[in-house]
Order: sequence, then structure tokens, then C-alpha cells
Amino acid sequence: MKNIDFNNLGLHSKVLQAIDNMGFEEPSQIQAESIPIILEGKDVIGQAQTGTGKTLAFGAPMLSKIDCNSKNISSIIITPTRELAIQVNDELSRIAKFRKISLLPIYGGQPIERQIKALKRGIDVVVGTPGRILDHLHRNTLDLSSIQFLIIDEADEMLDMGFIDDIEDIIKACNSNRQTLLFSATMPNQIRKLASKYMKSDTKYIEIAKNTLTVEKTKQYYYEIKNKDRFESLCRILDVDEPSSAIIFCRTKRGVDELVEGLQSRGYNVEGMHGDMGQNQRLNTLRKFKDSSLDFLVATDVAARGIDVENVSHVINYDLPQDTESYVHRIGRTGRANKEGIAYSLVTPKEYMLLKQIEKFTKSKIKRKEIPTVDDIFEAKYKNIEKKIRDVISENNYKNFVPVAMELDEEYNLVDVAAALMKIIFEKELSFNYKENSINIEEENMRLFFSIGRMDNITPRKLLKFIAETSSVEAYEIGDIDILNKFTFISVPERVGNIILKKSNGKKLQGRRVSVELAKNKKSHR
Repeated sequence: MKNIDFNNLGLHSKVLQAIDNMGFEEPSQIQAESIPIILEGKDVIGQAQTGTGKTLAFGAPMLSKIDCNSKNISSIIITPTRELAIQVNDELSRIAKFRKISLLPIYGGQPIERQIKALKRGIDVVVGTPGRILDHLHRNTLDLSSIQFLIIDEADEMLDMGFIDDIEDIIKACNSNRQTLLFSATMPNQIRKLASKYMKSDTKYIEIAKNTLTVEKTKQYYYEIKNKDRFESLCRILDVDEPSSAIIFCRTKRGVDELVEGLQSRGYNVEGMHGDMGQNQRLNTLRKFKDSSLDFLVATDVAARGIDVENVSHVINYDLPQDTESYVHRIGRTGRANKEGIAYSLVTPKEYMLLKQIEKFTKSKIKRKEIPTVDDIFEAKYKNIEKKIRDVISENNYKNFVPVAMELDEEYNLVDVAAALMKIIFEKELSFNYKENSINIEEENMRLFFSIGRMDNITPRKLLKFIAETSSVEAYEIGDIDILNKFTFISVPERVGNIILKKSNGKKLQGRRVSVELAKNKKSHR
């Protein structure tokens, strides 16, 4: 892994351009080990945990190799859920940004006619869920007889959700001289049997060992934000906590530059570090951070390697990293030398699933905190100013200013004078011009459709138990429940709804497999 970058892996120049545009500086372990073998044309089984960058591991070489001028579908990627299909399709779109490659996500809950029209126009890469892929195969609207790549993502999730037979049916519709890539966090026997049955004899098996990394000495919190409020949210956090020394992580080099410029313009004592900076510049910045000449260091994951600074009170994930292991490496920069550290993450509702993956990987609970209000900031600054005043009085080193105070005492009440001085200090320490007391982060509700109803003897209690057992979502997080004759609707916050869609869809209740979908409106399934 040492000194490997994307330029050494043999990827298409246009794919490399897109990866650079995305701001990634070097490949993760699964990417570095998989990409060259996939480019050689070998079948690959990749075993690595969720959140280690598997989409780019198979997506970059696949998009480098496929024929853009083919009239046939070049690749089919099978994912267990619609959320993952959308997520994979979005990432592949970014990787394919500079290549003329067309992509289409296909999944249930979306009009099939629209998908059929797109397929007729011609598509290079299809990303889909097993059920909807089979629908198209049965309608003869999807032809997999000429594909170059068959990619099965999150294979163990497919097994858990009962899709293994569907996967076999899809594989049988593919041509035999394809290249097959199978990625999974675990490798149960059924997945191994599937691989041995349908993959080539010289298949390469790549296993990324699970690192045992601990985060016990770090208190972890997240703030749910809107993307447009990311910068102001950070400023509010810094103004309330007043970290003595903090590393702020961005995902890209461009993100570091933009954040440093924004923070410096508001008076924060901050500099940045990333891979495009010269070594002397980085060493100079690091030296200033170590000797406390800098309060805050903004960095990418790669640039932060080798930073060994004690007394870092806070690590702040301005952007969540692209993989879960990077999260652990990041927050390991605080909580050293038997001291307790604090790690904050700014998370949009769309990133909530990644946060859950991080919790699962670190075996820790990341608690939610509310974004500070201006009142909170005032209270924090007031306490800080009060402490400074008490310290100066106790040290008895203010005597030079007594004559000035006595002069003011002749004209003003000294309480008013003290309050005026505190106002001056407060405004000097407040860097952001906050317009509103609080940032409105109210989350939109999502309406879900369940393919069970009164005819199935369903009650709210039974439904809540099913949701809790399959997705770990508690009853208090569920809103309105509307049980009809053949189906049911529930209202939930968006982040909760995404979990239920991912975890509960396809699971059995009272012996019957339940379909969970996003409802378009109250009459959409009647």
C-alpha cells in the first residue's frame, strides 16, 4: 500500500481525471489490491467491510475497460436494495464523468415503463435490484447476453434478504465469457458455493483483514445539518466549544482550500494541509500546529498521516470520509496520552446510513447533538470571559488599569463599564455574523408502503415489532400508521425511513415476505 496512487494502477486517463476531480488522493486497500487484477481480466472475489470503498474498487476498472461504442449493455451491477442501487449509480456517474458512458438504475417503486424507454435508447451500465432486473428479463426488455461485466455487490446482504435464487436466475441469463466480480463483507458458505459454481477457476480472492481499532478514549457526537449550512454549523460549534487545538478533516484537497479561506476570512487561526502542498509548506504548518501557534489544522486524510501531536482536544469531520477505517484513523488523533478527546461529525440526512456503518464498524454509539444557537454561543462566551476576569483578579496583575477605572467611575456606573468591556471582548471573539438564533434543520417525513394489511391480521403492535426486529428502529421513531385492507402506510422521518427500506424490505412477517416501498402519495397503491 505504500506510495501507491491511482496513477500507478493502469486506469483509463478519463477515469483518472474523474477520480482527481472527486479529490481522492490515494486508493484504499481494497481499491489498490482489486483494480490491477480486474484490469487484467480476472474474476475477483473481494471480501471487505462496508464503507471501505468497494464501489470505486470495481467501478473504476470496469468503467476503464468497457466499450463505449457497443450497442449492447456492457455491465450489470446487482445490489440488494434500491438505496444502494441509487448510491452505486451516483458514484459510478461521478467516476464516468469524462467518459461517454450511459448509466441506468433500475429498481422497484419506480415506473417500469420509464426504465423500458431508457433501455430501448441504449444503456452501457445497469445498476439494479434483483426483483426489478428479473422483471425486465421476463419482459425481454433487458438483454444480458453480451455483457462484459457481471458485478454482485453486498452479496451477503442478498443472502440475508432471500435473494440468492434470484441472483442465480440472473447469472444464468448472462453470457459465459463475461468477467464476474463479487464483493461481500462476509463470505457465508452459500456465497462461496455460488462463486465456485459461476466464477472462473482462476478467480482471485482478495480479503481485506478487519482491523481492530479502538476509540474508547474519544467521545463521539454528530450534528445533523443541511449541506448549505455546513460552514455556519462549524463556526457555531467552534464558537461554543472553543477547542484548544483541533484537526478538521475534509474529504478533498479543494475542500481544504475553500474551508481554510472561509475560516481565515472570519478571523480563525487556521491553516491547511493536503497532498498538493510542498513538503516544506506542510512541515512548516505542522510545526506551527505542534507549538500551538495555530489553533486549527484543516487536512485531508493523506496529509494527516504521520501527524503525532499531543493535546489535540477535538477532531471534527467537516466531511465524512469515504471509508469507515479512515474515520477511526481520524478520530485517533485525539484522546491520546490517557486524555479524553472529542470527535464531532457534520452529517446530512443522506449520509445517515454511512454514520450507521461507522457505528457498526467501531462498535460504538455516536450520539446526536443539536447545532448551537446564538444564545448557546453567548452563554459559552460569557462563561469564558467571566473565567478570564476571575483569573486576572486572583493573579492580582491588573493594578496598572485601576486609575483608568477610577476615572470612568466618576462619569459612569462601574457595572455598566464592565458590561461594555465584556461586549467588546464578546464581539471580538465572535467570528461569524449570525443572522438567526438557530438553524432550522427540521427533517422531512417519508411515507412508506407495506404490502400487508388487515386481511393479514396486522395490528400496529405487530407492525412495530416487525420493524424493530428487522431494522432496529424503535416505536417512538414511527409516526402515523394507516392499516388498510391489503396494505399499510406509515410516516417516518427521512433518515429513519431509509433504514426501514434497507433493512425491512423482503423480510418475513407471519410467514409472508413483506415488500416495503416509498409511497408516492396516499392513493398510490389503492
